[in-house]
Amino acid sequence: MRNNVDDAFSKVEGLYMNNLKLVLMAASAAGALSLSACVVAPYPRYAYQTTDDIVVDAAPPPPYTEVIPTVPYPGAIWIGGYWGWSGGRHTWIPGRYEHGRPGYFYHQPSWGRDGGGRYHFHRGGWARR
Repeated sequence: MRNNVDDAFSKVEGLYMNNLKLVLMAASAAGALSLSACVVAPYPRYAYQTTDDIVVDAAPPPPYTEVIPTVPYPGAIWIGGYWGWSGGRHTWIPGRYEHGRPGYFYHQPSWGRDGGGRYHFHRGGWARR
C-alpha cells in the first residue's frame, strides 16, 4: 500500500514539475518577446538644407518674442525660432538648444523678398567658418 501511495505521489509530483516547467518556459518566452518590442529610437537630429525651394506670395508674420530658457548643458547654442512653411501657411518653429559644432556657425533661417514681390525661404543651417 505504501508503494502505491508513493507511486501516485511521484506521478503527481512529476506532472506538477512538467507543468511548472512549461509555465516557466512560456512566461520566459512571453517576457523576452515583450522586451524585444521595447526599442528606444534615437531622437532625430535636425537636417539642414541650403536650397531655396519655398516661394510664396504671403509675407511671414512678425517673429514671436521667445523667452530663452537656461542653458541645459555646457556648449549648448540657442537656435532662435522662425516662421517656416507647412500645409499652405506660415507655421512657427520654436527655438531650441543644440550642441555647438566646432569650426561651424549657425545661419538662422529667414525669408527674403524678390523683385517680383514673392517671398523665398532660406533654410539656414550650419556652415563652415
